[in-house]
Amino acid sequence: MAFDNIYKDYIKEIEERKALGLHPKPIDGAELLSEIITQIKDTDNPNRTDSVKFFIYNTLPGTTPAAGVKAQFLKEIILGEAVVEEISPAFAFELLSHMKGGKSIEVLLDLALGADAAIAKDAADVLKTQVFLYEADTDRLKAAYESGNTIAKEILESYAQAEFFTKLPEVPEEIKVVTYVAAEGDISTDLLSPGNQAHSRSDRELHGLCMMTPQQQQEIIDFQTKFPDASVMLIAEKGTMGVGSSRMSGVNNVALWTGRQASPYIPFVNIAPIVGGTNGISPIFLTTVDVTGGIGIDLKNWVKKQNEDGSLVRNEKGEPVLEEVYSVATGTVLTINTKKKKLYNGDKELIDLSKSFTPQKLEFIKAGGSYAVVFGKKIQTFAAQTLGIAIPSVFAPSREVSVEGQGLTAVEKIFNKNAVGVTPGKLLYAGSDVRVKVNIVGSQDTTGLMTAQELESMAATVISPSVDGAYQSGCHTASVWDKKAQANIPKLMKFMNDFGVITARDPKGVYHSMTDVIHKVLNDITVDEWAIIIGGDSHTRMSKGVAFGADSGTVALALATGEASMPIPESVKVTFKGEMKPHMDFRDVVHATQAQMLQQFDGENVFQGRIIEVHIGTLLADQAFTFTDWTAEMKAKASICISQDNTLIESLEIAKSRIQIMIDKGMDNHNQVLQGLIDRANNRITEIQTGTKPALTPDNNAKYYAEVVIDLDVIAEPMIADPDVNNDDVSKRYTHDTIRAISYYGGDKKVDLGFVGSCMVHKGDLKIVSQMLRNLEEQQGEVKFNAPLVVAAPTYNIIDELKAEGDWDLLQKYSGFEFSDLLPKNEARTTYENMMYLERPGCNLCMGNQEKAAKGDTVMATSTRLFQGRVVEDTERKKGESLLASTPVVVLSAILGRIPSIEEYKTAVEGIDLTKFSPAHKQLVG
Repeated sequence: MAFDNIYKDYIKEIEERKALGLHPKPIDGAELLSEIITQIKDTDNPNRTDSVKFFIYNTLPGTTPAAGVKAQFLKEIILGEAVVEEISPAFAFELLSHMKGGKSIEVLLDLALGADAAIAKDAADVLKTQVFLYEADTDRLKAAYESGNTIAKEILESYAQAEFFTKLPEVPEEIKVVTYVAAEGDISTDLLSPGNQAHSRSDRELHGLCMMTPQQQQEIIDFQTKFPDASVMLIAEKGTMGVGSSRMSGVNNVALWTGRQASPYIPFVNIAPIVGGTNGISPIFLTTVDVTGGIGIDLKNWVKKQNEDGSLVRNEKGEPVLEEVYSVATGTVLTINTKKKKLYNGDKELIDLSKSFTPQKLEFIKAGGSYAVVFGKKIQTFAAQTLGIAIPSVFAPSREVSVEGQGLTAVEKIFNKNAVGVTPGKLLYAGSDVRVKVNIVGSQDTTGLMTAQELESMAATVISPSVDGAYQSGCHTASVWDKKAQANIPKLMKFMNDFGVITARDPKGVYHSMTDVIHKVLNDITVDEWAIIIGGDSHTRMSKGVAFGADSGTVALALATGEASMPIPESVKVTFKGEMKPHMDFRDVVHATQAQMLQQFDGENVFQGRIIEVHIGTLLADQAFTFTDWTAEMKAKASICISQDNTLIESLEIAKSRIQIMIDKGMDNHNQVLQGLIDRANNRITEIQTGTKPALTPDNNAKYYAEVVIDLDVIAEPMIADPDVNNDDVSKRYTHDTIRAISYYGGDKKVDLGFVGSCMVHKGDLKIVSQMLRNLEEQQGEVKFNAPLVVAAPTYNIIDELKAEGDWDLLQKYSGFEFSDLLPKNEARTTYENMMYLERPGCNLCMGNQEKAAKGDTVMATSTRLFQGRVVEDTERKKGESLLASTPVVVLSAILGRIPSIEEYKTAVEGIDLTKFSPAHKQLVG
């Protein structure tokens, strides 16, 4: 295609976007920008004026192909090799300063280390403001300095003093805000960035149109007009902001509507959003707010009402009554004082904001985001070491909390092992700010395009060699190979494969495409329980190591640097007593954990924002993952399984066999990452067997925020997490805290569809499906489905094992549809028949971006998601419901077309090998 045709296609696309109320799409391709530059050089070209604007204002920075072309042309202008009336050499330097690394740094170094002294000085002045430098860049600077180049010395001296940070404007002492209540109750990121719009996340302006409703978007615009000197603060009234998925796209959307533009020359990249929640901000969402230099506030504007004697006032349901401490009703004008760290209404002090304005968070706000601080610290350290001087004290020192004589929790042990740049020999405890080495990184496919953009924007081109393993999944787009997936996924896989990540799809088409659920793969490739894992999904919750769900940007940072920065979280210890009843499934124990915890602490969720250290050592990694996975819905920061030696060894042997299957398929890369993981697993097994380093345990004198003991004896019925869609208190809807026994429903609540799938199920769950079908066939002579049952295995390995063991034959016998990789669906299913569907491995209904239940359905699912509109949307007459339960409950509900009675359930599961758990005989401590 000729370049002029590329430009014509771009203009055509612009007209199409204009019809949708959108601006031109930002340019990332080299061919298009090359044609634009050709038209700029032709002073008589009729497209020249538009081309100049596209070049200046609409080209993506970093390491995009377009950024390389732009940087080179700006270099020509600075050297006088090209003359553009609208872009003077001084303006060319200004544009380079906004390009954030990559080719722009290469050009600036060429000019700074060149022969023209005046140009070198101007280039050096710009370089002093830049932080996204990599080894190739710092090696050039170091070599020039060592050869006596004075400009290089000047740049290094500036870096050592961190002038790129110190010369930035200070954070305003007072920030005026006007409140906007986005919703009452917990606000899931689905409200801010719906799953069914995942395909557009990398097109920031287009994706921004899906946040909340058009009416709410207009109301925000109206507030900005009415209060031009104030920022709009988005609020979750009587709830937590940003629960559910760890979406950079959600924060990007909030910033797009309420923040400020990061640079006039970078389109649709906004920063500095301000968000608040009565119960604070979800931990993973708050990390993303930090990425954008925003502010997250725990409003605490509703508290539990107390009697004069200090006892809680309860309603007729026995729930604590809340009373309003102060109002944040939409349109309330408040003032944030960043020096006093207080929130005011006029002169009245409302709350302390110290947690929102720690020294580290203030640095993120000043720098316009956490990336700039992370990279800034690295460049300062490099410069000081190169100059042979001590690192000047510029940034706030990392907080190092040490407690004499106190033992360590499991997470404290892991963070101490992986800590980078801390005081040698000093033990760190919860509350410490720590830079840590990241061992395993996961990128999933609906956030992956944004992760690729983030990597380009921070000018990263190759994975950090310190990362043990990284995986790019294809599970969130596995169900439907539609035009959106066909356009996005191959491009993503090629980028990540080139970057050094193991990819689910082979860009060269050599190995079979894998759509295995990312969490299952990460759970297998984590081969050390001392590991730290970062993944682009809230359910990055491994049963080995400690895993943190993260936004696409934090994933990019981990891939590029091999590091992450965060405070060491507090821990809540969970142990078990009693014995599981034979008809119960381990999923019921998971739900009961949440219910019993809330009961023990008068409705306070002690898990929120903390590590759940679960002593579950007799369960293998696959089964234990059912618990750790659910901890995202418990609003925990992460979870750690304390395992027995023999159990951990068996789990590692299983992981090795699955990694070997990936190798046999041809998925390993030239760095032999997968083989390296097997070697690490073998080493870890040897350490455990020889007693050199037993399985991770906490110290017996470790300190916990709380300790929860779950009584297995009282779990007598299957437990269901209910979205409670008709609760009179709106704030109680769509939380994961309403856990009900099966008998609550009286055996007559209609179920329209059953779903067995998502990351919450393992091989045993699929065997339970086949065993139940066999059981019911023997009892009734035949099995008839009164509602559809959708079954999606999490991995291909599981299907292969089920085929070998004979279970898949029975599933096929009762299925009316079986997926085919040779003929993938290219349209999402919208209607279902009363039969079983064997769907492709992947997320399927749980993600809600492709497959969905029919609107208004009541769905019974093994999934984790019950948020409004996620699995099922509402109709005008009926709200969609996504109830969450164990596999046997889901299967029986689909067969009956209703929630079964406890008697029907017991009969159906008689003799079936359900997922069982027995507590360890003694507490595991170091």
